[in-house]
Amino acid sequence: MTRFGRLGRAVTAVALSLLVAGCGTQVPMSPPIPTPSASSELPVPPSPPRCTAEAAALSVKEQAGQLIMVGVSVSGLTAAEKSAISKSRAGAVILMGTSYAGVSGVAKLTAALQKLGDDQLLIATDQEGGLVQRLHGTGFATIPSAAQQAKLSDEALVAKATSWGQALADAGVNLDLAPVADVVPPANRGTNRPVARLGRGYGSDPALVSAKVLAFRTGMKTAGVATAVKHFPGLGAVVGNTDFATRVVDATTTADSSLLLPFQEAVAGQADAVMVSSAIYTKIDPKNPALFSSTVIGLLRDWGYDQVVISDDLGVAAAVRAVPAKSRAVRFVSAGGDLAITVNPRLATAFAEGLVAKATQDPAFADRLETSVARVLRLKQSLGLVTCG
Repeated sequence: MTRFGRLGRAVTAVALSLLVAGCGTQVPMSPPIPTPSASSELPVPPSPPRCTAEAAALSVKEQAGQLIMVGVSVSGLTAAEKSAISKSRAGAVILMGTSYAGVSGVAKLTAALQKLGDDQLLIATDQEGGLVQRLHGTGFATIPSAAQQAKLSDEALVAKATSWGQALADAGVNLDLAPVADVVPPANRGTNRPVARLGRGYGSDPALVSAKVLAFRTGMKTAGVATAVKHFPGLGAVVGNTDFATRVVDATTTADSSLLLPFQEAVAGQADAVMVSSAIYTKIDPKNPALFSSTVIGLLRDWGYDQVVISDDLGVAAAVRAVPAKSRAVRFVSAGGDLAITVNPRLATAFAEGLVAKATQDPAFADRLETSVARVLRLKQSLGLVTCG
């Protein structure tokens, strides 16, 4: 019997008894962020069950596992990776590395992963296009970079993204950690390492970026694949790459900057998930990396966003290296995040242990943990992985 099969019976019993993840180049201050347009919104179905009862019925260890995304090699599941998923009770994985096995080859791997995770795993990868495309081979098209995608009409990009998403769905991947919604100011085009130099962004015009982000999301959603808009509040105004630099600073972006427009419109359009960066935004919260900042993540929540917030990597990224492994997921969830990524599978158990220990000692954190789990379960429900209500 699957974990949620058992959980379903427990919830039914409760119902009967109660009747119930360097310095930024200076550019001029951006104008205030505009109100999202109606066209930014994807069709929103009636509100599904909130999954609160299902989250509450899980043990603390199971709740902690639902908030961890473990890195696994796309070339084949290792014993260490299997152990990490099982011991941490991880509810999500991210496929790392590069595969040329095609759709059928990746499907074999995802089938093995789902067997390990009771057919309830979120299986994610970075399939942006250009230099960031994990999956290749028969059935996977060569996806152009975001800079090239930006030259397509919105309608053409929706059609393309639908086909790219269908390949992911056929391969058993249900979450694409894309599109990149970072706006690169004109003055940063030559110096911005994480986005502009790699062709990962849609441009310097927030409205254009927003439109292309929506088109990509719409195509993926049509194919049945969820997306995670990244890297909030944006890596366009930085120089360094948080994967390799210990302190990447954005000294430009403010809480009402127009650079945030693509994220705000994605939130208005009920984005499946939003990924938060590990850079420091001195004009929003000068003391904490974004993914450890309740002020930064609070912007999303203040916009009314009650979906999943994912961290950028908390495993091997240089930006979080000084933080003890057991504290990383705890700090992220404490700041308002939900799903913590570690591309290093060996840290998954430490993440889980840290969450359990904190929830056991702190009732307020235990409540926050449960809220985050409900968000993750709602995302899984939208993909047919679990049933709530």
